[in-house]
Amino acid sequence: MRKINRRKFLYCSAAVLSSAMPFCSFWPFAGTDSEASGSVDIRGRIFKGGAPAKLWKWSHEGFFYTKLKDNKVVCGICPNRCILAPGDLSVCRSKVNIGGTLYSLTYGNPCSLHVDPIEKKPLFHFKPRTTAFSIATTGCNFRCLNCQNWEISQVKPHQVRHYELFPRDVVVKAQSAGAKSIAYTYSEPTTFFEYMIDIARIAREEGIYNLWISNGYINRKPLLELCKVLDAANVNLKSYSDAIYRKLNGGRLEPVLNTFKTLREQGVHFEMTNLVVPGYVDDPDMVKKMCGWILDNLGTDYPLHFLRFFPKYKLDRLAPTPVSTLTRFRKLAMQEGIRYVYVGNVPGHEGNNTYCHNCGKLLVERKGYLIPTYNLVGNKCKFCNSIIPGVWA
Repeated sequence: MRKINRRKFLYCSAAVLSSAMPFCSFWPFAGTDSEASGSVDIRGRIFKGGAPAKLWKWSHEGFFYTKLKDNKVVCGICPNRCILAPGDLSVCRSKVNIGGTLYSLTYGNPCSLHVDPIEKKPLFHFKPRTTAFSIATTGCNFRCLNCQNWEISQVKPHQVRHYELFPRDVVVKAQSAGAKSIAYTYSEPTTFFEYMIDIARIAREEGIYNLWISNGYINRKPLLELCKVLDAANVNLKSYSDAIYRKLNGGRLEPVLNTFKTLREQGVHFEMTNLVVPGYVDDPDMVKKMCGWILDNLGTDYPLHFLRFFPKYKLDRLAPTPVSTLTRFRKLAMQEGIRYVYVGNVPGHEGNNTYCHNCGKLLVERKGYLIPTYNLVGNKCKFCNSIIPGVWA
């Protein structure tokens, strides 16, 4: 088993981060979700140096990667499949090749911690009126022009202030805060997969729920391993166009669609978010096709959230999404057959609320993140006794 102490790891990674070496090389459109032979290491490996742990702390080898010739490695976490020579960083800026071994740069050093209402994720059909301990590190495997959290998602770990917080400490903090869940969120948690799944395993043992708030750009084998400890997810379906995914987000559509199929197959509760970016994602025909795919592959009962866009990052020239567009898309999706469709980032809109798909009565009224009206008994409508999909009790 390869060992590396904290001092050596930090020295090597600092040299990499400050060097002028190539950013990375990768297969941008490689194959499907099948993994390269020998790429799976679901156990993970945590290394301590010869000195006491309290002095050297921890460094962590990456999961799901394959060693190649000439000390190169290929990361198997996401469809970018970065091929890294010694010294190279991954597209997400969260992995580095040091001497032919892939290491995570974001293990145990989150840059953002917060306690949020679960409705903020947004998760409207999972444990309403509870709180989630939210955690993020730097990094993202996309390059969204409209990124809402670009200050942490589009930088390297050493470029922001961070906490030293290892997995068990995260769970302890969540318990101290009275949070029922831990949400891996804000940036892209797939890029801190090793850290996330180690936290999630401990959280599961302690009876705390795990929430994955993600762009869904992950390969099947890591996702299957994550699903073993995952309770709910909100995945951002950024558009239903591969061309727009490439232009707006720097990714591809098909792997995200595959993620939805896997979550459904594994019985994980999930909700879908579509940020309606003017000029990119505001085409009614595309929304209709998207709804058709959802109905054909996932069914009627997974909630869909249309979110209002506000000018951010590299799209600060655009106007906010007209509320009328969101209202029209909600109506279109419901007419197509999706039972639970929401409008986000528009306070006071009726699309913030949950209505029974059978009798049409108001079940959950939402005012911001507050819930003044709640008409569910267990998982059933108080008025007509219909089962409402989700995890309510």
